[in-house]
Amino acid sequence: MKAVAVERGLEPVKQYLEQQGCQVLDVDNDGSAVAQQAACMCITGADKNIMGMEDIIADIPIVSCDGLSPEQVYQRVKNYLQ
Repeated sequence: MKAVAVERGLEPVKQYLEQQGCQVLDVDNDGSAVAQQAACMCITGADKNIMGMEDIIADIPIVSCDGLSPEQVYQRVKNYLQ
């Protein structure tokens, strides 16, 4: 199974994904090295893009966990793991 990169601050999501059998990689501030190994990345959504500028660190799908339960995040993530 492919790995899921999970941003810091999403411990309940990380634990739930691990319980479902997902390989979870921690994402630090840079994130680019870990993201290259993952099928998708889960982010908190807390750091909204105020300036309208984005730095692409990896060409993988992003799942914003803002307002979602760990179960809902897993439902979105599992589509990228197949």
